Amino acid sequence: MFDLVLRRAKIAEREDLVDIAVTGGLIAAVGAIPADAAAAETVDCDGLVVLPGLIEAHLHLDKALLDRDRPNLSGTLAGAIEVTGALKRDFTPRSVRARAERVLRWAVANGTTLIRAHPDVDPLAGLTGLDVMLELRESHRHLVDLQVVAFPQEGIERAPGTYALLRESLLRGADVVGGCAYNEGDLDACRRHIDTVFALAAEFRVPADLHADFADDAGDARFALAEAVADATEQHGMAGRVTLGHVTSLAGRPPAERARVIARLAEAGVAVVALPATDLHLGGRADPQAVRRGVTPVRELLDAGVLTGFSSNNIRNAFTPFGNADLLDIGLLLAQTCHMGSPADTERILRMATTDAARITGTDADYGLRPGARADLVVLGTRRREDALTDRPDRRYVVKRGRIVARTTRTSEVLDARVPQAV
Repeated sequence: MFDLVLRRAKIAEREDLVDIAVTGGLIAAVGAIPADAAAAETVDCDGLVVLPGLIEAHLHLDKALLDRDRPNLSGTLAGAIEVTGALKRDFTPRSVRARAERVLRWAVANGTTLIRAHPDVDPLAGLTGLDVMLELRESHRHLVDLQVVAFPQEGIERAPGTYALLRESLLRGADVVGGCAYNEGDLDACRRHIDTVFALAAEFRVPADLHADFADDAGDARFALAEAVADATEQHGMAGRVTLGHVTSLAGRPPAERARVIARLAEAGVAVVALPATDLHLGGRADPQAVRRGVTPVRELLDAGVLTGFSSNNIRNAFTPFGNADLLDIGLLLAQTCHMGSPADTERILRMATTDAARITGTDADYGLRPGARADLVVLGTRRREDALTDRPDRRYVVKRGRIVARTTRTSEVLDARVPQAV
């Protein structure tokens, strides 16, 4: 007997509907399942689109929902770091857990089945955020998988004591070592920051995920370090295990130079995660006219073969005062800001949120809509894949390890009764 059968699901735009059978947390079959097949639970998708579970490849759960405590009135990156630094001093396990849990549940309801979380690790926050994420990784694994990144937001040399905290984070079980290459005092320190991150990644045999090149342009060389990361990736033999978040200044580099950098990232096997909600909000703040909208050049990255994803990054805090942990909402924003409006572009964006994000997070071996893959699925309230962004569909069912963990049923009604005319 199957644990769950999803009947009449649309998994490809121009193919027949299929049934998806699940046993023991894995997909057992995709195709035509006999009508009399026994199942503990059956859902008739009635032609609705089914995707593998969405993946938030870059999310700061520890800093979520801080905007209610203190907003970033300047709207700049420097202002966001300053405001958040002040708030972090008062972090407690209870406060971090309450905010993170709330957003985590929003993400699950919106179809997310894996999150790569980036808690700050520094002398201001200590290991409070990291320890809470490690707790949530275990207590919420029935709802969502968490990868925990030890993230040095304040820099390493610039915040003495951070290196020891990073090591302790990895000893405690962090899955990934993070970096914030631009947040050091000078270019040489930024390069040493990269070297330190890669040395820790090699020592603890974990992937590396760095915030990098987060500026309107590359006028300051601290925001033109993507090539240095590519070089370090090759030197350490870490192709396919290194990710860069933001990389907005890449869009401001001259076309030939930009093409050269993108080619280096592709050659070295470095992935990029676009974070449009944050990047659009913080970018271009000093421009008096023709304000730059700094998002990494997604189409160029994809065309060059760079593994590229996108994510929410921050939810309602000094970096991004918006958001509901809805990855498809971020995908629609990406489509609108990166000139990606065709049906083929929608397919690309769906892949970025699913199969490509699985590769970025190193979870692709048992991911997807195929027999043997883990049964992490989301049923969308739309019948055309090309409408999966523009319809802003409900996530009718979210399945984690073969079990329905979220449902959304929404009813809208237009009251079209005509008003009687006075005689």
